[in-house]
Amino acid sequence: MAKVLAVCTSDRKGIQKTEVAEIVVKPEWGIEGDAHAGNWHRQVSLLAFQKIEDFRAKGAQVEFGAFGENIVAEGIDFSSLPVGSRFRIGDVLLELTQIGKECHSHCAIYHAVGDCIMPREGVFTRVLEGGTVRPGDEITLIPPAADRPFTAAVITLSDKGSQGLREDKSGPLICEMLEAKGYVVEETMILPDEQGRIERQLKRLADQRQLDLILTTGGTGFSQRDVTPEATLAVCDRMAPGIAEAIRAYSLSITPRAMLSRAASGIRKKTLIVNLPGSPKAVRESLEYILSSLDHGLGILRGTDGECGNQP
Repeated sequence: MAKVLAVCTSDRKGIQKTEVAEIVVKPEWGIEGDAHAGNWHRQVSLLAFQKIEDFRAKGAQVEFGAFGENIVAEGIDFSSLPVGSRFRIGDVLLELTQIGKECHSHCAIYHAVGDCIMPREGVFTRVLEGGTVRPGDEITLIPPAADRPFTAAVITLSDKGSQGLREDKSGPLICEMLEAKGYVVEETMILPDEQGRIERQLKRLADQRQLDLILTTGGTGFSQRDVTPEATLAVCDRMAPGIAEAIRAYSLSITPRAMLSRAASGIRKKTLIVNLPGSPKAVRESLEYILSSLDHGLGILRGTDGECGNQP
């Protein structure tokens, strides 16, 4: 049986949390009085007790809350679970949204002992149903539903757009089209045409957030700053060239300049990454052409659909 061993809070980010007798959890917000509460996807953090024990075995003396975790639990390995898993703790229902995290400036425990397990082993959740959580409460794991909506992120690549010098029309259009088809768009962002930054975000969205689909727009042409395909190729485990080829073939029936597109498409773990053109017109045409066929591929990656060759 999985159960809560400790609950912890802090009133500032970047510091160790303090063990408390109970926490009051609010839907779509997080823990009352905790610095990480808010309207985002990392409202409540959890860490497995065994991971803390393994860290202590290396000689580090750490208390509950030292890694910035809100809930310490035994009997469950949180970091091995898929995003979309849910945890029932009494009246509280949490949904897993992210595995691990990026660590830019390092927390108090890292500065104290030179390491922190939260970026590797901690998980983050959003609150679906609120209530009170106390040490000793039982935790029930609810696996992700097979028919849950596909999740997506949209990344616009534009130097001027990232500086606020150009309105992004393609990103919002992609979101609108995805949501009309039942997708849940979890994140949107505008990045400059810098390969390293693009790669980092693609890795984070695929590895930590485990999104089903990432669509990029822009940065696929001949300019020296157009590096979206290179970033995509660098992070993918396997390529899915048919999608990019299909977009080019269809676009050639509209304009011969489609032959100048260098867009790529590929797979990182269980996430499909597809480069779309930069202009809103080309985005609409391309996405309308491929969107109805993507569901089957995403279902195969998720494990809910069979391979095409197995179909009658």
